Amino acid sequence: MHIEPGLVDGTKLLLSYATATTALAYTAKLAWGMVKHSGAAALLLRSVIASALVFVFFEVFPHHPVGISEVHLILGTTLLLIFGAAPAAIGLATGLLVQSVFFAPQDLPQYGMNVTTLLVPLFATVVLARRVIPENMAYVDLSYAQTFKLSAAYQGGIVLWVGFWAIYGHGVGAENLTSIGSFGAAYMTVVLLEPLIDLGVLAMAKSWRRLQGSAVLERRVYQAA
Repeated sequence: MHIEPGLVDGTKLLLSYATATTALAYTAKLAWGMVKHSGAAALLLRSVIASALVFVFFEVFPHHPVGISEVHLILGTTLLLIFGAAPAAIGLATGLLVQSVFFAPQDLPQYGMNVTTLLVPLFATVVLARRVIPENMAYVDLSYAQTFKLSAAYQGGIVLWVGFWAIYGHGVGAENLTSIGSFGAAYMTVVLLEPLIDLGVLAMAKSWRRLQGSAVLERRVYQAA
């Protein structure tokens, strides 16, 4: 979902700085809430693991340019379910920054747009998860239908934000709209795959019961709310 260089430039970049600042501020709020509830060590450990995984997702996993951006297997819902909202958000922001600084410096001007595109849909997915997942259900017992709804919300949010940045930068010309459509169609194929990965990871977690109660995983992986 990396925004192509030049898609938004000049003073229009100021909006991306504002949205990114807001998203990162909300991430800090989530992080502080986790520190008070689970401790700083759990936040730090999960955030470091999530950041390393996000770097692998972006830099090592296959990614293909399509239309106005690139299609990545981000696994945002997997990070959310396994590590919790704050570590997932920190991991997405940090992993993206490391990848941009050391391997794709041409993406740094777009960092505000990219981090907004990753984090805001994640926050929306957190809200949806409260509706989709009953309080008496542990994450290891989720169904494909439930994880599909979460993945569709997250990936759909990414597509909407990429489309917004494209229209904001280059307007509603036919070529731009066609590029947005191509990207959206390609990206939504990830929606079918990601729930299977979520369930696979949760199945592995279910077999690793010794991790229950540890600082590595979100408490809801094994316990009801």
